[in-house]
Amino acid sequence: MTQVENSSTSAATAPLDVEAIQKRTVRTLLGSQICGGMGLVSGYSVTALLANDLTGSKSLAGLSAACLSIGAATGSFPLARLMARSGRRPGLRLGYLIGALGAFLAVMAAVTRFFPLLPLGVACIGVGNATNMATRYAAADLAKPEHRARTIGLIVWATTIGSGFGSLVSLSVFDPAGRRLGLPDYGGSFLVGALLFLVGAAIIEWRLRPDPLVVAGGVGQTKEEGRLPFTASMKLILANPRARLAVLGMMISQATMVGTMTLTPLHMKEGGQTNTAISIMLFSHILGMYALSPFIGSLTDRVGRYPMLITAGALCVAGAIWAGMTPSDGFIGVTGGLTVVGLAWCFGIIASSGLLTESFPVSQRASVQGAGDLCMAGFGATAGISAGAIVAARSYHDLNLAAAGLGVLLIVGVLATMAGERRRPAPGAVATA
Repeated sequence: MTQVENSSTSAATAPLDVEAIQKRTVRTLLGSQICGGMGLVSGYSVTALLANDLTGSKSLAGLSAACLSIGAATGSFPLARLMARSGRRPGLRLGYLIGALGAFLAVMAAVTRFFPLLPLGVACIGVGNATNMATRYAAADLAKPEHRARTIGLIVWATTIGSGFGSLVSLSVFDPAGRRLGLPDYGGSFLVGALLFLVGAAIIEWRLRPDPLVVAGGVGQTKEEGRLPFTASMKLILANPRARLAVLGMMISQATMVGTMTLTPLHMKEGGQTNTAISIMLFSHILGMYALSPFIGSLTDRVGRYPMLITAGALCVAGAIWAGMTPSDGFIGVTGGLTVVGLAWCFGIIASSGLLTESFPVSQRASVQGAGDLCMAGFGATAGISAGAIVAARSYHDLNLAAAGLGVLLIVGVLATMAGERRRPAPGAVATA
């Protein structure tokens, strides 16, 4: 049985059963992910619809939905800094509480019909989404290197239950329940989301003990070693070809998913499709994102990060073109295309997260991971904002062609990195890449 001394304290301590701690950590994160994923999707799935109802503007609807990524970008690095200083538990707990506050603000936007509350609330929900994403790194803190991607995939998979269920019942159950309580349209979905974020925070507070990052030795380092500022973290990433590719993979995976997803509900609505059809599309898209993640994680550990990133780019191209070529009343084509885009996201996020994690020592990981997630969320926000502008000025078809172009860029990035390593192997290269 694996035992280590807690390296984050100077005093001698009893030996820790790392395998037992890792099992408890994974179980805890699975529970928080289910709640956090359902809380996120139950509200986010109606964001564009509520914004359009309040303003009648596609551009503002796209901006409101993009605020999820803006909030995630804003919150990801400060949360990572907090984790580097104090551990995973304080950071994850705070992120879920901010997500709950955001969902309550969105409820108030629906009640008062005061639009500015909606993008502000969705931005805070975005911090909750950054928290959901950070759990994959918490699960990897104590994972064995040969099982790292599989562990990340397992945590990503947990979101299938929460997000998938949330997408199915947001419009069909939560929203009608809210109306029975006297809330306006879409208010019930956000209210349930707020309550679920609170449950996720409670699970983290009570169950994530001991803290996995503390046990791994990633807390208690000097400022220079552990709590790196954003600029220093980015310098480390830019100096490492594998890390650069990992962050590029996360950015493109997130941007293509957010960009194509942001206005698809409105696209379908304009084609005369029902709320049930939109809910099924969302559910299928989320299944693509999460359902196969344990298998994809295991496959990533076996075949390597680079082939999986190439696959992610190819799937992105195929899915975006399929959805973009389908008329707005074509349920099968839009749903199928968005499902493939979701699958591309899963391949890209798992492979990129594993590649970024193994590119740096544990003392630098939390800060570097936060910087990578900030880039990912920021590029996703840009894609979401651009989506509304592109559809308003051009068409949903052109939006998807742009997403397909990003998929091609990812493939080119992988091939360029591989060519560079053949010319001069990267320092600290690992066989799993």
